[in-house]
Order: sequence, then structure tokens, then C-alpha cells
Amino acid sequence: MKKNNQIKLRLIPLFPTFAQLPFNKTQTLENTQISTLETAKELGLLPQEYDRIKEILGRIPNFTELSIFSVMWSEHCSYKNSITWLKTLPKEGPRMLAKAGEENAGMVDLGDGIACVFKIESHNHPSALEPYQGAATGVGGINRDIFTMGARPIAQLNSLRFGDLSLDRTKWLIKGVVKGIGDYGNAFGIATVGGELFFDECYNINPLVNAMSAGIVKVGETVSATSYGVGNPVYIVGSATGKDGIHGAAFASKNITEDSINDLPAVQVGDPFQEKLLLEATLEVIKTGAVVGMQDMGAAGIICSNSEMSAKGEHGMRIDLDKVPMRQENMKPFEILLSESQERMLIIVEKGREKEVEAVFDKWDLNCVIIGEVTDTKRLQYFMNGELVADVPADDLVLGGGAPVYEREYREPAYYKQNLKFKLENIQEPSDFKAVADHLISHPNIASKRWVTDQYDSMVGTATITTNRPSDAAIVNIKGTHKAIALTVDCNSRYVYADPEKGCAIAVAEAARNITCAGGEPVAITNCLNFGNPYVPEVYWQFVGAIKGMSAACTKFETPVTGGNVSFYNQSSDEGPVFPTPTIGMLGILDDISNFMTSDFKNEGDLIYLIGKSVNDIASSQYLASFHEITSCPAPYFNLDEEYAMHQVIKQLIKQGLIESAHDVSDGGLYITLLESAMPNDLGFEIETDAEIRKDAFLFGEAQGRIVVSVKPNTQEAFIELMATSEVDFSLLGIVNNGELKVDDQSFGSVNEVKNSYDHVLHHILGE
Repeated sequence: MKKNNQIKLRLIPLFPTFAQLPFNKTQTLENTQISTLETAKELGLLPQEYDRIKEILGRIPNFTELSIFSVMWSEHCSYKNSITWLKTLPKEGPRMLAKAGEENAGMVDLGDGIACVFKIESHNHPSALEPYQGAATGVGGINRDIFTMGARPIAQLNSLRFGDLSLDRTKWLIKGVVKGIGDYGNAFGIATVGGELFFDECYNINPLVNAMSAGIVKVGETVSATSYGVGNPVYIVGSATGKDGIHGAAFASKNITEDSINDLPAVQVGDPFQEKLLLEATLEVIKTGAVVGMQDMGAAGIICSNSEMSAKGEHGMRIDLDKVPMRQENMKPFEILLSESQERMLIIVEKGREKEVEAVFDKWDLNCVIIGEVTDTKRLQYFMNGELVADVPADDLVLGGGAPVYEREYREPAYYKQNLKFKLENIQEPSDFKAVADHLISHPNIASKRWVTDQYDSMVGTATITTNRPSDAAIVNIKGTHKAIALTVDCNSRYVYADPEKGCAIAVAEAARNITCAGGEPVAITNCLNFGNPYVPEVYWQFVGAIKGMSAACTKFETPVTGGNVSFYNQSSDEGPVFPTPTIGMLGILDDISNFMTSDFKNEGDLIYLIGKSVNDIASSQYLASFHEITSCPAPYFNLDEEYAMHQVIKQLIKQGLIESAHDVSDGGLYITLLESAMPNDLGFEIETDAEIRKDAFLFGEAQGRIVVSVKPNTQEAFIELMATSEVDFSLLGIVNNGELKVDDQSFGSVNEVKNSYDHVLHHILGE
């Protein structure tokens, strides 16, 4: 390793014990070592990491350099505690154009020269402190990941989790988060087409805010996040740089505590109108052909873009920090480097073509300033007013280069064996099943999410097919073609807590089930892995189990993992870790939009069938958790092979036009699935339960691998013939009627009465 002991670095005078020490001499002063080590610890670096930094530099780092390493070696940027297991996930597939880790987002071939770029990321920690801006900038950041590759975003989704909804803090958080997502997404002009919302007291301190975006691009018209070509100018474009978001990546790599409010400056501030201009300018400048590489400035700001692009292109950069457009005076070098101010990009331009690029950004009235140039040193050298303030090797900063990689200890928690002791026979069946149904209908985890979705614009861009046509996945038309993409986000974190491996496999299977029910073919996933502190062996056991389950299910469904995000430290000293929540964002494709299938019953007199196996199981159901208040139990019944076989049958039923609707059985069980299919057209149902299955398990159990379909009487024979040729279980449940909800001849009310209650649960709690 080359040492640079002869380079003199100006130190930022924040730490007077070592601020003025010359670095052209070997440093051995004990007080300097102690002061710098303590500073490193305060910045989140481990003692052995500090020693490694000294080895890399061949000297004691200054504060700016320590700050650089602290953010780039944080879990948020380096995945140092997760990458070993992430590498075991399947990432190969015939449609893959950009695999996990290759670019800012995954890219999948949709055929006919069209590709989809998609990704999901978290913004949990910022949203816990400042929900409006935390959520808004999460939306902005994920969309930049899409259009920085040259794709135009056409759809966004979100997965949200909050604590006890009776708490004022929870109400404040959800109102702020939803408004932040709505205000930013609506103003930016990208349709919010789907998502999920879940409440549990484990999220009281740490809400989860996961944002997903998908965009469309022509194959061959993308740009890479790389840097090469000695002498090529380095541009910063977009908004000016301020002090917001400094050390945001490090903040996201530690637990939430009482002192976290002091980290509020780590929360960024977004401007959707500026982002809209940046989107249009970015897509236009790519078409000039003058762009060598481009990357957005998200976590860790300039330093992240500089280092990752340089390491990928095996070059270096010389950057003049004083040339960076700033909106605050007297910003220090480390503040400029680490700022996570939003709506900014780093662009490497082919030398000699500067005027073409500058003309585009001038047209859109955006900053476009040369702040440096590409070098052949493989080092990042930062200057302030002509003085060198930091000098670090690019490759040593980044994932896949010199960033540390750890294999953490993991240990099965005591609660897991306790879960396995659960016995169904110990749970007494209720005497009033209608009361259970009414309880579930009014539970925030089951009831309508209209309070949320009404704040989102799902029609901007006029490509969303599912705004007024209910379906298990969001369907977005690819204009100018007969194709559409299907999108969904799924994870039942209660299942994952009960059994991480099985629970995460279920999350993948449910995502695939939703896309299959909508008439699509599942093709790939992105993931957002939300867990507690990775240094806690029981938490890391949950993480490892989830990765194993995801890998098995993705392999079975042939849906490679294109990338995503790991969010550890969703944990507080008082409340402990959140449920392990590996959110799955899945992309599917409809090669022919005529295969689109909705979830709503269409006609009175249609027959209702259940496809899949009925099982005596209520484990981890919403019914068991909230009605019986029992949470110590296994994950629900799940068989991956049975699930996969069932999907193939559903695809054939849809392609042959043998069913009128398809809706999967998930949260709330079969009864809630039937209700959700009945309500859109004010229809009802008459069904009979299975005498061989406990009635509560039949109606409210959440055993996996089941789908409710409706069939016209005149296609029943063909339907039965196809089902009989498969090995998939199926059974006749009953019939669609004109609006009464009947189970075993007992009325559970009219659809209009139930719908009124179902639609207004969140409104009554949160206000209109």
C-alpha cells in the first residue's frame, strides 16, 4: 500500500489537541492517538477500523478523513454486517440486464427493446424523527436511483409500519409520513400505485418507511454510475448544497435513543419541483451522448458518489470543494462532502463537450458546475481554497473494495422454541363467528387503507390500470405497447418474527401470488431488509433465517434478487428491536394486457371456488393475535412446492378465460378475502364451511397457498376439467349473491353495512 506521508493536509480546527499537527512526520504522540481514536468512536467507527484507516493512509487521519471513512464504512453504505449473506441470494436470470450491485438499481428486460429499472429503499430513521421530510426525501431518493440510470419513473409504491394507533406519537408519525409521501410524489408527478400498511406496538419507536419506484427505458439508452477518462470534467448538478443530512448514513447505522433528536440535522429536506426539473434535465442530457457516468447523491452525499464511481471506473478524482454551489456560508470541507442535500447529481462528462451539457441544465435553470476532474491516481483528493484537506484511496472506501466485511455471531432466540409449543386444540373456538368477523373488519391491519390512498395521486401519467379496477397487484401500462408491468410490495412481519426462514419465503410467495392473480408473470424482486441491531446474536439469527427463506423462494419462482437495501438498527433501548421485516418488492410482466385479472366478483350467480388446500391452522393470524391476543406461535402453514404448482394452474385459468376474478387469501383469512371480492360491486356471497376443518381456521386462518376465484356457470365444466388435470386441491365454496354475506346459512350482515364500517376505520381514528 502506497503511503503519502509527504503530503501536507490542512486539518479542520475542531479538535485542538491535534488540529495543527503536521502530517509530514510520523505521529506517535499519545494524546493525538487517543483524541483521534475517541473521535473515530464518536463517528461510529470501531477501534480496529480506526487502526485499519491508519494502515491504509500510512498516517493518522484528520477529521475530514475520519468523517469520510465513518460514512462510507457505515452499515448503511458498506453493508459490512450483511454482505456475506446477501451474496448468497440468487441474482442470475435470463431477463437480467443489471444485476444486484452493478448499478444504482436493478434492470430487467421486458422484451421488444424495453427494460424496467426498479428498486426499494428505506428511510426509517429520518422518518422516526421528522416524519414529513423523512418520508418525502425517501420518495425523492428512490426516484433518483431510477432516473439517474436513464429510466423515466412511471410508478411508485410504499410499505409502511407504525406502532399502536391509539398513541398520539403514532398518529403524528403516520400523518406526517403519509403527507410527506403524498406531497412529494404528487408534486413530482409520478403515480403512487400500491403499497401496504401494518400496525404493531413493536414499531412504536421505530416506524418503517420503505419506498419503491419503477421506471421504463429503452435497452441501450442507460448510463452507468462510473468514472473514467483522465481529464474529464466532474460536474455537480441540481440543487445547492446545505448542511442538511450530514452524517445521515452514520445516523441510520445506530439505534434510536432518547438522544436521537440531536441527530435531527441528519434528516434531509426535499423539493419535488426541483426534482422534476432534475429528472427532465437528466434524461435530456443522457441523450446528448456526452455523459460518461452519472450517480445521484443520496446517503453520504458527494463522497459516496465520488468514491463509488471512481472505484468502479478504476480512476481517481481531484475535487475543489469551494466550487460546490452552497446555500449556507462557511461550510467546512467535511460538511460539504457529507451533506445529503437532495436533488443533486454527480456527472462525468466527456472533455470537450462541456457546452452541450451546460446548455441542457441552463435550459432547466439548474446548477451545473465543474468541481473537479478525473485522474489516474485511483485516489480522491479534496481541496478547499487551494489547500489539500483530504486524500483517500477510492477503492478502500467502498463495498467490494476495502470496506470491512464481518461475519456476525447468530443464535436462536429462546422465544422460537416457545413458539413451537403452540397447540391449536388449546384455543377455544368462539361462540359467535360474526363477532370475530366484525372485529377483523374494524382492525386497522385489515380495514380499508383509503385514508392513506386518497392522499396519493395514482392516475398522474394516465398509465395506471388498477386505480378503479381492484387487483392483487398494481398494473401499469407501458405506453405504445400491449405490455404492462405488475408491481407489489409484501411482507407479513408477524410471520417472519414467528419463523424468519419460513416467514420470508412466504413474503416472496405472497408477492408472486399477487402478481399471478393479476394475470402477470413474476420476473424479479428487490428487497428492503429491516432488522434490529446486527450485533445482537438473536437479531442476526433472524436476518440469516430471512435470507435463507428468500433465497429458497426466489429460486423456486425464478425471481432473481436485483438489489435493494439493508436497514439495521431499527431498535431502541426501551422497546427492543422491531419485528424482522424483509419487505419484498416484486416486478411482474403482462406480455399481453388482455390477460389482466381483477379481484372483484362480477355477477350474481357466479360460482365461488377455493384453489389450494384448506388446513386446520390459525397460527400467526390476525385473528389469533388480536382476537385471542396470542402471539407466541409458529408461522402459518406453508408448502413451497404446493404454492408453486397452484400458481401455474391460476396462470392457465386466466389465459384460457375460465375465471372472472382471482384474489389471494392472506391477512384476515378466507372471510376477509371473500369480503374484499364482494365489496367493489356491492355483491355478496353464500358459502359453506368444510366440516373437516375447524370453523375459525377455515374462515380466519391464514394458511398459505390459497386463492379464491369466481367462475361463470357456463364455464364451470371447463374449469373443473382443467383443475382435475392438475394435482392442485380445489373446492366449491358457494355462490355470489346480490349483497348479503352468508356463512352456513347465517347472515353476517349486508355488504353495504359492512363496507361502511370497513371503509371508515382509519378515518375515525385519524380524522377525515
